[in-house]
Amino acid sequence: MKDLILTIVKPLVDHPDDVDVQVTEDDRHITYQLSVHKDDMGKVIGKQGRVAKSIRTVVYAAAGSTQHKKIYLEIVE
Repeated sequence: MKDLILTIVKPLVDHPDDVDVQVTEDDRHITYQLSVHKDDMGKVIGKQGRVAKSIRTVVYAAAGSTQHKKIYLEIVE
């Protein structure tokens, strides 16, 4: 899943080397924390959050039935 997030986000940004995904997992949730360069934050979020929502939709759909835990994608500074 981490590779999927990186594959989606890196072409969108101007600083692909600064894209990082951290994974936090507990017994009921898996949280992916996406961090990008400060200048690329607007490109990842998009107008009215449309790009961020689209990324989350793809990630949640890919996780679908393969994960028995709830998946979250957070975009952090």
